[in-house]
Amino acid sequence: MKATLTNYHQSPRKVRLVADLIRGKSVAAARAALLYLPKKSSPAIGKLLNSAVANAGAKGASADNLFVKTITVNKGLVMRRARPFARGRSGTIRKTMSIVFLELGATAKTTKPGKVAKRSSPKKVKSASAKASADK
Repeated sequence: MKATLTNYHQSPRKVRLVADLIRGKSVAAARAALLYLPKKSSPAIGKLLNSAVANAGAKGASADNLFVKTITVNKGLVMRRARPFARGRSGTIRKTMSIVFLELGATAKTTKPGKVAKRSSPKKVKSASAKASADK
């Protein structure tokens, strides 16, 4: 019920915006949100979510009662590139990659419908004077 996306070519700060959106949602709600979200990382996180659901299916879990338990975005590799600047100088451009870790959890199974536990009403205790007047 886990899946990992490593070395995704986008900065973690941008990917966390999408990750924060689906954290704690059900799988169906997360898929719907990712489908219409206009962010670059939405399709990649959608594929990661589908991979986690497939992993859960291999263990026998149903996609209907799964939710996004944890999703974390960490810093990955950093590609360093050089860029020319004024007066013959050079500067480094850092292209940071992301590592996304997703874990699904199963919601608790509900009891069978119609099986409602009875609440017992508290018994009223009559006082001694009320008992004496009732005996007369």
